[in-house]
Amino acid sequence: MFEPEVVYDSRRVIPPEEHTRPTTERPWVRRTLIATAVVFMALVLVLPLVLVFFEAFRKGAETYFASFSDRNTQTAIALTLTVAAIAVPLNLVFGVAAAWCVAKYEFWGKSFLTTLIDLPFSVSPVVSGMVYVLLFGAQSVLGPILRSWGVEIIFAVPGIVLATIFVTFPFIARELIPLMQDQGNTDEEAALSLGATGWQVFWRVTLPNIKWGLLYGVLLCNARAMGEFGAVSVVSGHIRGKTTTMPLDIEILYNEYNFAAAFAVASLLALLALVTLVFKTVLEFHYGEELAGTRRH
Repeated sequence: MFEPEVVYDSRRVIPPEEHTRPTTERPWVRRTLIATAVVFMALVLVLPLVLVFFEAFRKGAETYFASFSDRNTQTAIALTLTVAAIAVPLNLVFGVAAAWCVAKYEFWGKSFLTTLIDLPFSVSPVVSGMVYVLLFGAQSVLGPILRSWGVEIIFAVPGIVLATIFVTFPFIARELIPLMQDQGNTDEEAALSLGATGWQVFWRVTLPNIKWGLLYGVLLCNARAMGEFGAVSVVSGHIRGKTTTMPLDIEILYNEYNFAAAFAVASLLALLALVTLVFKTVLEFHYGEELAGTRRH
């Protein structure tokens, strides 16, 4: 069958930018899009953050640091750190176990388990707090039983911890599942064939392979745990000096028109978020290729 001859124009020199440029928009279109994105981020993200620190130091550094001398504020800070110190390690254990099951095994109901892991992402934190009230509240079935044993869940620290665990559970598991799936089982099978035990395989093979993804998930989980408001607000009861975390304390101070103290505590919470962001950026810069496996899903 006759095929038409294809004639190539060898005289045309393709500019280098055409090899690397993924789009064909005109320069003014690209500049407009970039400028729009930068302005939007500046107005929505950067400006509010700057205003928080501006309002916090508006009356001077002395007033700023004096805001943290209030006993209720100190209790709120201590409670926030305590809840994070309990919730994050528990989510670390649960997240690694869930990721291991999903990534390393095939079983009936695997997709359903994956859906359950994602459930806190789709359920409002307020709804999750209400669920714990229905389970452990005074009018529930379990509430009177627990109270007879001297156990308080709702309007106490255990309820705050449970609500925080529920809200932050997916962060570690969702970082590890695609990473473990991308790595496969080859290294573990090789270690087992050489006589290693299950724990030796986990500590010497699996954990070193996922350590940076695990740290990445822990950072995100910790940031969300310290900043959670909705679920904690429902189960805490807003008992000042007992069950108020930093986000709740900010709300109370603001409603009392104590703006200096409210923005001072808010700046501390924002500072913790910025520290988390710095660590996150460092991890992405140094271990970007390894962390990229957590995005392939």
